[in-house]
Amino acid sequence: MNTALFTAAVRRECTRSRRSLPLFTSMVQYCQQTTQPVPAARLPYRVKVSAGKRYAWCACGHSKKQPFCDGAHKTKAPGISPLHFTAEKDKAVMLCACKHTKNAPYCDGSHVKVFFRDVVRSVKGIFK
Repeated sequence: MNTALFTAAVRRECTRSRRSLPLFTSMVQYCQQTTQPVPAARLPYRVKVSAGKRYAWCACGHSKKQPFCDGAHKTKAPGISPLHFTAEKDKAVMLCACKHTKNAPYCDGSHVKVFFRDVVRSVKGIFK
């Protein structure tokens, strides 16, 4: 196991994507960079946007300033870039938080499917 990778994972305190590997008869967990978006929340964010202003919507789910990008994708998901968009008029919009929308950055109801998938996984885990 690469010591530098393990040290970097511990420093980042990454808990989203884990893999266990044996090391000196104990189990060590370390994280890897993700290639799939991570749901930031189960429901969309209601945000007031201003006409003509440019926004960067977080597409990876790792940003601490959801639903907008803070640059976290550079280290945690380098293959996923934020989506830049310009608001056409002043209004409140629903921006996707589950990161599975087909109409990015706007919510299309995909969070219902993501939520259902999570519930099914939880129930299957109980009966294993």
